[in-house]
Amino acid sequence: MRIITSLIIAIAMLLSTTGCAEKTPHVIAHRGYWDTDGSDQNSIRSIVKADSIDCFGSEFDVWMTADGQLVVYHDDAVNGFVIENSNADDVLSQKLENGENVPTLDRYLEAGKNLGVRLIFELKPHTDRAQESQAITKLLDMVQSKGLADRIDYITFSKEGMLELIERAPAGTPVYYLNGEMTPEELKEAGAAGMDYELDVLKAHPEWIDRCHELGLKVNAWTVNEADDLQWCIYHKLDFITTNDPELLQSLKHQQGLSK
Repeated sequence: MRIITSLIIAIAMLLSTTGCAEKTPHVIAHRGYWDTDGSDQNSIRSIVKADSIDCFGSEFDVWMTADGQLVVYHDDAVNGFVIENSNADDVLSQKLENGENVPTLDRYLEAGKNLGVRLIFELKPHTDRAQESQAITKLLDMVQSKGLADRIDYITFSKEGMLELIERAPAGTPVYYLNGEMTPEELKEAGAAGMDYELDVLKAHPEWIDRCHELGLKVNAWTVNEADDLQWCIYHKLDFITTNDPELLQSLKHQQGLSK
């Protein structure tokens, strides 16, 4: 069985080398490039590190506090403070593992302005839909004021948030859906730029990949960390791959003659 598996992977690598150059999967660092010295998830350092190794994009997560501050953090709570129910002072005083404080979105975008990496902005689904809508108003204004509207892709698990971003963001802004249940046809009708689905969803529905491309939509998989899974994504001609190990993905691409 191991021999057969190895042969399949080898054949996939050969085919991807000859057939995928025109559609290279772009590397997106999940929560930035954090699994490296001096970095941590969603830290300022993580986006700087993602840029330093020439990642296409750096993904980050955004919540709004109870008093209206946009902050960058993955989980819904930090050290016991539920972000959407807490004041900004309490949230922003919390330390990340690399010693940085939880950053404001303003600080994070300021760091991103000086880098070449694309900003993959995940709006977290808020319990209060009105609060989520207010967050969208604030984030769109902030992105516009910093001149970053053409460097951002929006992603979200919130279907309502996705639809609102599609409606309110500048025309042509890429908005992707994360939750995994919408078909390519449904995403196209909604006005989404494509699907950004967990790898297991795409493995269960590989036909969705080609169908998305037929409809002019793009496809990303998350969060893909193992070499065999990364190779599966390359072979199936995904447009983007979100990973905690961007250097491994870059190495696999290099071995197959694909650009970073």
